[in-house]
Amino acid sequence: MFFFANKKTKLPDPASALPGRTQAIPTSTTHFVLQTPIKPPFPTHLQQALFGMGCFWGAERKFWTQQGIHTTAVGYAAGITPNPTYHEVCSGMTGHNEVVLVVFDPLTISYQALLRIFWESHDPTQGMRQGNDTGTQYRSGIYTSDNTQHQQALATRDAFQPRLLAAGFGTITTEILPAPTFYYAEEYHQQYLAKVPDGYCGLGGTGVSCPIGLLPA
Repeated sequence: MFFFANKKTKLPDPASALPGRTQAIPTSTTHFVLQTPIKPPFPTHLQQALFGMGCFWGAERKFWTQQGIHTTAVGYAAGITPNPTYHEVCSGMTGHNEVVLVVFDPLTISYQALLRIFWESHDPTQGMRQGNDTGTQYRSGIYTSDNTQHQQALATRDAFQPRLLAAGFGTITTEILPAPTFYYAEEYHQQYLAKVPDGYCGLGGTGVSCPIGLLPA
C-alpha cells in the first residue's frame, strides 16, 4: 500500500474534487476466505460496522478472523467523488478514506468488541497518517450505522483517551460520523492479505488496552 502513498494531508473541497462516475467499479462478489457474499442483501439478523484504520488490507484481516463475522469488504467512504477508483483515492483528490465494512452477528460478537479491535489495532492519534502511510485516505475513522453505535463509539473514545495520554500518546484524531456511502474497492483489494499472505499490512497499534468492558452495553 505504501508504494502509492499519497502525501496530501488536507481534504479537497467539492469544487476541486475529482468528478468520478455514475457506475460502480467492478469488484468481487464472494469473500475469498469466508465464502460469503460481500454485497447486500445480508441476513436481517446481522448488523454492519464501518472503520478506517489506515491501510485497509491489514484492517480487513483484523476483522475477518474473528468469530461472529459474516463477511468483510474493503472500500472507500467519507469522501466526495462518486464511485472512485483506487488510484483516484490515492491522488488525495476524492476525499475518501480507506475503510473496511464488517457484517457481524451481534449475538456472537458485539459492536463494543469490534470497537476494541479498532482502537487497539492502530494509532488513532496520527491525523492524516498511519505509520508509514501518509495522506487523507489513511485517517482514523468510525462511521456509525445508528445512534447506538454512535454513542458507543464516543464513549469508547473518551475511555481510551486517558490511557493513551498516560502512555505518552497525543489526542485522538479519529473522525466519528454517521455512515456515509460505501464504495467497494477493486477485486484485487478484497481480502488482499489472504491472497498475498506476505503482503504489506501497515497496522502497528499502540500497545494500550481500551477499557470497553467498563462501559454499559
